Amino acid sequence: MRYQLRKCEISDLGELTRISRETFIAAFEKENNPEDFTSYIDSAFSKKKLLSELKQAGSHFYFAYLNKSLVAYLKLNVDDAQNEFQEPSGVELERIYVDAPYQGKNIGMWLLKELESIARQMGKRYIWLGVWEHNPKAIRFYERHGFIRFGTHPYYIGKDKQTDWLMRKDL
Repeated sequence: MRYQLRKCEISDLGELTRISRETFIAAFEKENNPEDFTSYIDSAFSKKKLLSELKQAGSHFYFAYLNKSLVAYLKLNVDDAQNEFQEPSGVELERIYVDAPYQGKNIGMWLLKELESIARQMGKRYIWLGVWEHNPKAIRFYERHGFIRFGTHPYYIGKDKQTDWLMRKDL
């Protein structure tokens, strides 16, 4: 299997909106209040919101392909685009989602290695992220790849206040 990573452009907005919504819904819809969840999806993954994120300096989206099929995406933030810890030596992994049919094929691991390479090329010293405390599969994945929990922060799905674990990996 051959993976490819490509940085997203404005012209990718339609595909970015589709994969963002589909992967987030598949991952979290069952565990959330339907009203809060729908409100969140409609706001966080609207074309207007994603377009503003694509245009934001310091935010970078990447598509992952397997044999020319779009199978995953990630979003990283640097400098002022980071949601917290806007330190010049860090990069935030805000999103990393693999389409359900392609999970279990080591795409997530490959994406993390690509992200590490990108971060090093940018001169960054660490990667940090937030992961929902009720997502043990993702937590184990990050721990297996060297991320260590260092704190928490609130994350809202609609009006529902949830807690994300903050995790960090030094490069």
